[in-house]
Amino acid sequence: MAVTGWLESLRTAEKTALLQDGRRKVHYLFPDGKEMAEEYDEKSGELLVRKWRVKSTLGALGQWQIEVGEPALPGAGSPGPEFIKENNANPIFMRKDTKMNFQWRIRNLPYPKDVYSVCVDHKERCIVVRTTNKKLLWATLAKPVCLWARPTDTSYLWMSPR
Repeated sequence: MAVTGWLESLRTAEKTALLQDGRRKVHYLFPDGKEMAEEYDEKSGELLVRKWRVKSTLGALGQWQIEVGEPALPGAGSPGPEFIKENNANPIFMRKDTKMNFQWRIRNLPYPKDVYSVCVDHKERCIVVRTTNKKLLWATLAKPVCLWARPTDTSYLWMSPR
């Protein structure tokens, strides 16, 4: 979507905002039926969560798809209809955008940092994380801005443990 088209859709969306638990929560309802919810830290203004929901072809509300931030804990909120839960030791992938950079975070990695390598696949326009035995762990489509700015310079790509 072009930048002007995105800005126009934000202007025409119905917006609701509230402050709760130290977070500023903004809900957007677009004319085409899509919903977007964002949560910002009240003090720093940092984007914590961005999620989208789209109506099905029959008009039912779908599940929230998290674009930025951490997924909600399985025990938090109302219990879902699923009875089988994924292992909480599996790696968790999430995106976090700050004013200075784009971040993709991976939690619960089973091996030390030196077992993994991070690279950019320019043909597929994605960031790839592999183990030393070349086993693909994770590939994600990067925001186009990330890879268009410096498509051949991978010095801006690094992995740091936390």
